[in-house]
Amino acid sequence: MSVDTIFAVASGAPPAALAIVRVSGPHAFAAARALAGALPPNRMAALRTIRHATTDEVLDHAVVVTFAGPHSATGDDVVELHLHGGRAVVAAVLAGLTALPGLRAAEPGEFTRRALSNGRIDLAEAEGLADLLEAQTERQRRAAMRSVEGRLSAAVTGWTAQLLQLAARVEALLDFADEEDVGEVIDPATAAALASLIADIDRVLTAPPVERLRDGVRVVLAGPRNAGKSTLFNALVEREAAIVSPVAGTTRDIVEAAVVRRGIAYVIADTAGLVDETDDVIEAIGIGRARAATAAADIVLWLGDARPPVADRSLWLYPQSDARPPPADSERIALSAVTGEGVPALWEAIEARATSLLPAEDQLALNARQRALCHRCRDALTQARVEQDLLLIAENLRVARVALDEITGRAGVESVLDALFARFCIGK
Repeated sequence: MSVDTIFAVASGAPPAALAIVRVSGPHAFAAARALAGALPPNRMAALRTIRHATTDEVLDHAVVVTFAGPHSATGDDVVELHLHGGRAVVAAVLAGLTALPGLRAAEPGEFTRRALSNGRIDLAEAEGLADLLEAQTERQRRAAMRSVEGRLSAAVTGWTAQLLQLAARVEALLDFADEEDVGEVIDPATAAALASLIADIDRVLTAPPVERLRDGVRVVLAGPRNAGKSTLFNALVEREAAIVSPVAGTTRDIVEAAVVRRGIAYVIADTAGLVDETDDVIEAIGIGRARAATAAADIVLWLGDARPPVADRSLWLYPQSDARPPPADSERIALSAVTGEGVPALWEAIEARATSLLPAEDQLALNARQRALCHRCRDALTQARVEQDLLLIAENLRVARVALDEITGRAGVESVLDALFARFCIGK
């Protein structure tokens, strides 16, 4: 159980129709009694008059709900005060809580951090909750819910159980190698189980990363000067985000805009026109940034007449088709950002590419931290397969197990907690 009792607004910022103030910790029930008098039974709601504990001034009439620990959201005793959502009402109740001994305002993410510390959720579920709070598209929400509901945790638990069985077999070989009923080397069944576990982890590692869902698919417009990049950029983002001019080299820096289309988040970037040589120092910097952005793009919209420099990630466009009709046999996507001709077809091509880069609905999507730990686990298991020394095999299995424990927070996670919970709002 936690030592401090914390409180914060757990709903949206006032003013609103309602505001929920959450109190959690060993003094939560005592604090609620000081403000509201007799409390309702556990998990029952009741209307109470909220008074300042010192002045007895009526602050609000609110619905009070209690949740006794450890079976609460945080694992501690929790009280929720469902107030009228005016700023003055909320401020008065918070001031009333501040005046009580043993209470303090919560830090960002502290309620969820307590849930993690008290075993109500694990680290993978907490990361999923952070993603859920930031979700802006339906795909992001669904992927985050898979983590919140424990799908990754369940997979890791299954892998850990298999690892423990493998480790027990190796320990038996080490401890009882002289006994007739225990072989001196890893038997084929154990080797097959190890190979199967590696294959299971590999299947998860081949799925696209969750960052593409969260941060958006990066689409970069690239090509020579005056190819129509900025005009097309404005058409794709549906606003005048970039300056359009017949003067060559107008775009000097990268211009970005976030777009959500049919449930997919994109970051679309306009870049400086590419030339082999320039005497303009500023333009040279812009060209360098354009090349770097093109190299890092998920999808490149190439507007040049020469073939795209990164063909595997490019859609080759034939821009300004209203002014110069394309050849009948052209393999490029013809379009005119001015008239809108071909832009819907371009979006269909972009979406098809983007869909292939995103996790499927039924796939587990790992973040960078989880992916690195899965790689560490897989590498240790792979090394265990080729080792001949039972001590080294056992050590590699231990390294693999620790990596899995770090995914769910059972080991070695203090270094990541501050960064994770800084993403949470106060009251969550």
